[in-house]
Amino acid sequence: MYTLWVTVNYYADLARRRVRASVKNEAGALTLEWIIIAAALVVAGGIAAGLFNTAIRDEAKNLP
Repeated sequence: MYTLWVTVNYYADLARRRVRASVKNEAGALTLEWIIIAAALVVAGGIAAGLFNTAIRDEAKNLP
């Protein structure tokens, strides 16, 4: 879970930097779209990681 937390924090920091950079120039709309897409992918990855982690733990209990 720590690796997931570090990854999410990294991408959140990257998104913050890009938002700040997009506010300073005229091409911010396209950058903002990519930030939203990246955030959606990070959230989906976090949800998938949680689901896979739970499924693996449940299956590991069935091992002899």
